Amino acid sequence: MPANYGSCTISEKESLVQVISRRKSDDGDQLMTGNDKLARVLNLMDLTALGVGSTLGVGVYVLAGAVAKLDAGPAVVLSFIMAAVASAFAGLCYAEFAARVPKAGSAYVYSYVGVGEFVAFVIGWNLILEYIIGTASVAKGLSNYVDALIGYQMKNAMINLFPINISFMAPYPDFLAFSIVLLLSILLAWGVRESTIINNIFTVVNLLTVGTVVVTGLFKINVYNWNIPKQNIPKGVKGGEGGFMPFGWAGVTAGAAKCFYGFIGFDTVATTGEEAKKPKRDIPLAIVLSLSIITLAYCCVSTVLTLMWPYYDQDPDAPFPYVYDHVGWPTVKWIVSIGAIFALCTSLIGTMFPLPRILYAMSCDGLLFNMFSDIHPKSQTPLLATILSGILAGIMAAVFNLEQLIDMMSIGTLLAYTIVCICVLILRYKESTSVDFVIPAENDKGSDRPVVSVVKVLVKFFNFSNTKYPNEETEYISTANTLCYIAVSTLFCFSVVQQEESKHSNNLFRYTSMFLGGWLLLIMLSLSRQPQSKKELSFKVPLVPLIPCVSIVLNVYLMMKLDVQTWVRFGIWLFLGLVIYVFYSLDHSVEGLKQRREFNNKKAARPADSRIVITEKM
Repeated sequence: MPANYGSCTISEKESLVQVISRRKSDDGDQLMTGNDKLARVLNLMDLTALGVGSTLGVGVYVLAGAVAKLDAGPAVVLSFIMAAVASAFAGLCYAEFAARVPKAGSAYVYSYVGVGEFVAFVIGWNLILEYIIGTASVAKGLSNYVDALIGYQMKNAMINLFPINISFMAPYPDFLAFSIVLLLSILLAWGVRESTIINNIFTVVNLLTVGTVVVTGLFKINVYNWNIPKQNIPKGVKGGEGGFMPFGWAGVTAGAAKCFYGFIGFDTVATTGEEAKKPKRDIPLAIVLSLSIITLAYCCVSTVLTLMWPYYDQDPDAPFPYVYDHVGWPTVKWIVSIGAIFALCTSLIGTMFPLPRILYAMSCDGLLFNMFSDIHPKSQTPLLATILSGILAGIMAAVFNLEQLIDMMSIGTLLAYTIVCICVLILRYKESTSVDFVIPAENDKGSDRPVVSVVKVLVKFFNFSNTKYPNEETEYISTANTLCYIAVSTLFCFSVVQQEESKHSNNLFRYTSMFLGGWLLLIMLSLSRQPQSKKELSFKVPLVPLIPCVSIVLNVYLMMKLDVQTWVRFGIWLFLGLVIYVFYSLDHSVEGLKQRREFNNKKAARPADSRIVITEKM
């Protein structure tokens, strides 16, 4: 028990490396401390609708117009495609882990299996931030959309009555956004089956609305809007250089970093491992299907929007009502607006859905407070976690701007995606992912490794001996390659971003990028030569290591495009999580308790002289 562990002498505890690297087995077995199990009620259609509904919201009805006007122009289509590729690669990795680990908790559980407890806690803590801010941002977007339809009457009234004169907060408290979040939190706490039915209905309305936008927009498209000359752009308007890419490739990539927000949410499907009827089959399929539908919708909508009306004259808060007003279709405007409100409600439900399940999973593992693992006996939902997370998200929606909320989201999500891709690489090159708590043997004194020749190193590095099955040596080489790839990717992306943002040609960054790019290719070649695990799964990422490696580079690149303030806020959040991990999680970790019991049992079974040796070594 934790109290007993706290009183142990230092020699009886695990080393720091053993603590932060202890992992769960990927066979789904885990020691649960929750009061009950979640209900398995979700089928493939429910999961796909959840993925589409949680993602297809602000990105379609708000983000497309904002990015077109401020960042990419008509090339917002390319921004969405680039963000879709990064999300798709990460989605494939999520799908494989969903097939491996049919448990609630998404990337948190996946990293617990693949990397270790400390990294899992960091990812889980990160996902909490992502989903809280995601819920708040969708609620804020919905509130702004409704306010734009009524001529910003709510905004003007609240600024006069309750102004907030703080630079890093919203200009007024948004009580509508807070109320929406609280209402939908109660709905989610009511029951999974009931909230899923409502989500499915709203998702159908959402897709019909997107279809209406695309079909009606085809009657008003003007190819000229994709090739407006610079001299025809009105003075005083931010129009760049005109044409299809008025802000250049830098604008497209900056837009992609924002458009990535529009794809956040498909991983909601991966949190339903304990509520899906057939998780190993349906979750991977639902991820692939939802991403395909989402990408098609974004590309179609952004294409129609920028062809209907000039990019520099879009409304960043509610682009479609604005455009339909100007083309003389007020009836279609209200049809689309009502559908958009339903769609944003669907997105809000989908964004709120995973947060209490992340809290539930971490609480069951002893890494967060036990109250979050309580399951209501009637609704079979994590009631307290749902209500508390809804209140916190509602407060953030009420006091922060949409732009501030969006900036806070991407970094945590990108880091989570990166960790999942790393886990795929690590587990693919392991024959067994379970890690036993090993007690050093009496004669385990360690020995100096013989010096090996360069030829032998190359033979092992590129597997010229054609070893077909993973062993300890190939696993070591693969893990080392993965760690090197992460470090080189970070330097490569930093160099590329600096080269892009430099106003003048910089040969140093160009040559550095080329050199580091060559190293990345060499590491991928070495990984591709190593033997992979033969374990049968219902879904496997194709083209490993190419797809996970490319996904890591894309994710790190998009993280590098975020501003310094976002990194500072992220650092503060991580520091708070570290405090919780050190002062609570270390003593309450279920996996740690289980391993310490095994350690004590094995130690008690050994002769007395062996126990003395172990104490001295540890």
